[in-house]
This record gives sequence, C-alpha cells and structure tokens, in this order.
Amino acid sequence: MNNSDTTSPVYVRVRIIFDRTKTQAEKILAELQKPRLSLKDQIFFAKRLSFFIHAGVPLIEAIDIIRMQTRSKAKKELFNTIQKDIAEGQYLATSLARSGGVFNDFAINIIRVGEGSGILKENLTYLADELTKRKELRSKVTSALVYPAFITVATLGITILLTVFIFPKIMPIFVSLHVPLPFTTRALIAISLFLKSWGILTFFILVVIGITLVILRNTYSRVRHVADSALLSLPLAGSIAKNYNLANYSRTLGLMLRSGIPITVAMGVVSDTTPNLLYKNAYAEIADALIRGETMSQGLSRFPKLFPDVLTHMVFVGEKTGSLAQTLIYLAELYETEVNDLTKNLSSSIEPVLMMVMGLIVGLIAVSIITPIYAITQHLSPR
Repeated sequence: MNNSDTTSPVYVRVRIIFDRTKTQAEKILAELQKPRLSLKDQIFFAKRLSFFIHAGVPLIEAIDIIRMQTRSKAKKELFNTIQKDIAEGQYLATSLARSGGVFNDFAINIIRVGEGSGILKENLTYLADELTKRKELRSKVTSALVYPAFITVATLGITILLTVFIFPKIMPIFVSLHVPLPFTTRALIAISLFLKSWGILTFFILVVIGITLVILRNTYSRVRHVADSALLSLPLAGSIAKNYNLANYSRTLGLMLRSGIPITVAMGVVSDTTPNLLYKNAYAEIADALIRGETMSQGLSRFPKLFPDVLTHMVFVGEKTGSLAQTLIYLAELYETEVNDLTKNLSSSIEPVLMMVMGLIVGLIAVSIITPIYAITQHLSPR
C-alpha cells in the first residue's frame, strides 16, 4: 500500500472506526471474562452476609464461609480476592468496587455508609430487600415480553415451514399445468425460491447486522442516543421504559438520601447506574446544577419530556418540607405500580394483534395454495 493511500482521509476515517470497534469488542470480551454475580446472587450474598454479621461472625470468616459454599470456580476466586483485601485492612465496599461487576455504585455506597456508621448488617438487609424489589420490577418487564416474543417466533417458524418445506412439494404441479396463477401464489413462489436459495445467507446477514448495531450502539453515543430516544417514543413500550427509569431513579436516590449520602454524590451514582443515555445525561446535568446551588425540582423542570410534572411537583414539596427521601420512596412505589399495570396492558394489547397477524399470514399462505388448486379442478371435466 502506498503512503498516499494510508494518509488519505477515507483510509484514516475507516481506520479510526475499525480501531474503535476493535477496542469496544475487546472491552466487551474482557467484561464477559470477569467473574460476575447475578442479581439473584447479589441478593443471596447480601442476605447471608447480614445474617453472619448479626450472628457475631467476623466479616472475614463470613466471606470465607460464603466462598466455601460456592461451587463456581470464578466466584470462588472473586471471594478469595475480597477475603484477601479485607485481611489486608481494606473496607468491604472498597474491595467490591475494585472487583468490578459484583455490585453497582448504588449498592457499594450503601455498604460504605453501613461500614462507616457501624450499621453494616442493617444496610445489607436493606440492600437485599431493595435488590429484591428491583429484580421483581425487572421480571415484570421481562415476563410481559415473553409471550409476544413466543408468538412472533411461532409465526415466523410456521411461515418458514410452509414456504420452504411444504409449498415447494406442490409447486411443480402449478408449474407443469401452465395455468395463470393469482398474485398471492406467484408472490409465495418467489418468496419460497428466495428462502430456499438465500435463506441461510440472509439469516447470517441479519445476525451480522444485529451484532454490528449492538457494537455501534455501545461505541458511539449518537447511535445510542437515537436508539434510546426511539425506545421512549414507542406507543406502549415507551411508557414502560419511562416509568421503569423513573422508578429506579426515585428508589435509588431516595434510599441513598435516607442512608445519609449527599445529594450531589447520590445523583452521580444515579447517573452512572442508569442505562438509558437520555436519562443518564439529564441526571449528570442535574448533578452539576445541584453543585451550583440549584434545587432538584429546578433541575427536573428542565427536562419536561423525561420527567412529568407530578414528579417535579412532588420533589418540590419534598424539598420544602425536608422529606425528600420519603417523597422519592413514595414516587418509586407509584411508578413501580405504573410499570406493573402497563406490563399487564402490554400483554393484553399485543396478544390479539399478534394473533391477527399470525392468522393473516397463515391464511394468505393457505389461500395462495388452495386458490390455484380450486381453479385447476374447475377446468377438469370427467371423461
């Protein structure tokens, strides 16, 4: 390759994109290789550790007992590291923060406050309860999407089965008789031939496109911003996503304020633990505004599309009455109830639509097969 080729703007731009994608892929691979605790494991860890501390077992021995009860080799190494850090005089929160992937910043700050104030066992119990509520909230959203996903997969499976395996067996009959075929039958023949010749390649292309979009979303903030904005704009799923983010914001901030964590630090944690980029950026700007002396309600009022008026007004009342933490906990329960109701409505709303689509697709295929057969039989005459 000539030097002029390697210095051209196009080559430099392509090289930058390639390097960023490679770096992002390496980061994802490194994150996947780290030992992690699922949300369920985090709940059990917090509950068991709180029980051991309440029973008078020293922290380092409690970690050792949890390590011995763990079957996973990666998790044993993780608890070994935590046990070693504690033996060297480090705080539990510091060790968990260094391990990465075990707890998020919210949980680590709750543990740090408990260690500093001598109420670690209470804070661990408190943390386990809140993680349980978060798990239940996530499960409600996930379970609402399981049935629609199942119906969609079943519809695609039946369609592929009919067009790729069953329809080609009777297609030679239509071709050999040289009769005019209806449009639906001709379209079905074209789709069947395409899937038979290019179906596997098309599937792999779609998989590659999906993986590429995920990498681009994780690499470029603009792509992620567009994706997160599109999610919030969807008719019913957008409302679920918005209420889910508001519930997590209210509960996380309320719990941290109740634990005595400064509001500026708490908002930074909320921003770091929020997956939606629009809310993440809004929390970061509100945190900066709090440092400049503004109130929380003033910061929320700058983003009317993300934070409804009722939330802003309730936060304002909480600030005026000195009960902001309690107000946020109440708002968290309110939005969790909204998520619960919306997820129920999601299943009941999508189910008839998906069933109609499934029936329409199967009906069109059936009509495409039956119509030419009926036309052929009409032209047959007994000898």
